[in-house]
Amino acid sequence: MDADLGGGVIKQRVARPGQGRSGGYRILILYRQAHRAFFVYGFAKSHQANISDEEEAAFKKAARHVLELTDQQLATLIRNGQFSEVDDHD
Repeated sequence: MDADLGGGVIKQRVARPGQGRSGGYRILILYRQAHRAFFVYGFAKSHQANISDEEEAAFKKAARHVLELTDQQLATLIRNGQFSEVDDHD
């Protein structure tokens, strides 16, 4: 993890082929350890320096809601196409 923004939001650097991590991408994840992780946003560092304070607050607000979803609520959101699940084949 590159940066814990607090409130269940983390920011991770992802390398761009041939440019390394500093010239790559940033992704924001809503995360609760050993529970769930939700990819919510990604951007190229060359197109956007960082997220704004307002965006960070919105992601933290979303994390409060999303990380409290029950398995049944989450299954309904996936079934309705509002969320997509990525299986880690574990």
